[in-house]
Amino acid sequence: MKRAIVSDIHANLEALTAVLEDIAAEGVEQRICLGDLIGYGPNPLECIDLVMDFDVCVLGNHDLGALFDPEGFSSGAERAIFWTRRQLEDPTGDAAAVKRRLDFLAELPRNHHEDGMLFVHGSARNPLNEYIFPEDVYNARKIDRIFGVVERRCFQGHTHVPGIFTRDKRFLSPADIGEQFVLGTEKTMINVGSVGQPRDGDARACYVLLEDNCVRFRRVPYAVERTVEKIYAVPELDNFLGDRLREGR
Repeated sequence: MKRAIVSDIHANLEALTAVLEDIAAEGVEQRICLGDLIGYGPNPLECIDLVMDFDVCVLGNHDLGALFDPEGFSSGAERAIFWTRRQLEDPTGDAAAVKRRLDFLAELPRNHHEDGMLFVHGSARNPLNEYIFPEDVYNARKIDRIFGVVERRCFQGHTHVPGIFTRDKRFLSPADIGEQFVLGTEKTMINVGSVGQPRDGDARACYVLLEDNCVRFRRVPYAVERTVEKIYAVPELDNFLGDRLREGR
């Protein structure tokens, strides 16, 4: 089976649309989202509507924050979440659509298991909130404990930085491995990067294709300036949230 695994869309409709076109061209049989459909970006409703058609979707911390009181967010992220919540609860909108979107988010699971693979937003140890950064390979205790709860392979997002974490404490960026990696018998963690807010210095949207045992990282250009303009037009969304998209930061 050929799977497309995306994460951290963050209400960036232009990026999501471009990625969905790329996925369609690849002949994918299953589409999986690792959460954070919303937050930061200007098109939360449209992005939720598109992801509703995915085969699998798990809950992200921004998705949860939009449903309940957000905790642990920066001031800019918090303002964006409260703005997003107002869009979701808009009393002037279609009541059935409002309910459908809220029910969809509220029913998202925190993880998904399939064929020895775990799909989460954050980590196998803390599916919602734990970050695993590339530099964590130097934190042997943290990495060992997380790998201790990984059955075989774990696909995750949250940091917006794509790459492979190996059991022998290496982090391999897509550039290190020629954009693809063949999974063996060793436990492996795969960060699929971010569709809507990349933070690895590459402004293009990022997602992963998984076919048999091969992980392939895909970078997709999109209309960044259009998204930036939309963010600028919303006072509750900091201009910085648009500026960072230009540099992939």
